[in-house]
Amino acid sequence: MSNRIKRHNDGRERTTKFYRPYELIYSEKCSNRIEARVREKYWKSGIGKEKLRSIRNND
Repeated sequence: MSNRIKRHNDGRERTTKFYRPYELIYSEKCSNRIEARVREKYWKSGIGKEKLRSIRNND
C-alpha cells in the first residue's frame, strides 16, 4: 500500500497529480478484485466521501 501512496505523492498518477500531498487515513483489505472495485465505488460516492471526511476530521 505504501508504494501506491508514494506514486501519488511523486506525481506519477495523472488523475491525482494536482492534489498532492496525500496521507493515508483509511484502508481495508478485500478478498478479490471484484469486491475491491465495489468498495472503491462506495468510497468515491457521496456517502463514502462524507464518512472519509468525518474520519479525517476526527484525527
